[in-house]
Amino acid sequence: MPSVAKPDSLDAKDINDENSNGSLLPRTKLYERLKQREHSWWQSRQQLINHKERKMFWYGENSLMMWFLWQLVSYVIVAMLLMLLSKLLGIILPLWQYVALFTLQTIIFVVMLAAKGQMANTLQRKIDKDELLREEAMNEMIILAKDSLYPDVHANAPLSLREMYEYFDKSFHLASLHCLLKIEVDAGRLILTQKNLEADILPPDLADDELNEHASEMIYKSTL
Repeated sequence: MPSVAKPDSLDAKDINDENSNGSLLPRTKLYERLKQREHSWWQSRQQLINHKERKMFWYGENSLMMWFLWQLVSYVIVAMLLMLLSKLLGIILPLWQYVALFTLQTIIFVVMLAAKGQMANTLQRKIDKDELLREEAMNEMIILAKDSLYPDVHANAPLSLREMYEYFDKSFHLASLHCLLKIEVDAGRLILTQKNLEADILPPDLADDELNEHASEMIYKSTL
């Protein structure tokens, strides 16, 4: 496999046009752009996971109970802060100010609860955007890999996932390489001789840790 340069801040614009008539860019440039697209894919993947976890926590099936629980916790926290101020600074508020404070706190909670559906929709739009960005980054990675990674893998197969990972100085995530090579495996151009069942069950973009344990056993052979 040819040497690979470190990525810089180039923009991967019009990738389809640049590669439609064969590789018009030097191999090192293709790898640079592939690394950039992989970085974008990984970031969008991380952001997507964070947004999905937030939606599940705050707007899932049992979210209403969670909202009331956190409101109860906020009452306790405010009460403890008022007691601490009273003890340390000698600040004693009249009863009506305590009532006003907790009433204001309740009003804020009711307003937020009423806007719960709208906030959930806003978060869902962010999730949809993350999904689109991740899909676009993956499509660009595949286009670039056709003129860089795939020919090199076929020329040097059989190779393990670990060998490819270490060859690129660990600049690619294992899950990224696995996703890209899976395209060739599904097309019948590569054969994965040893499959790890646990890694196959997990979504490819969530299996990085699992793949790390079995990357040496995952051997890719070319059928070309």
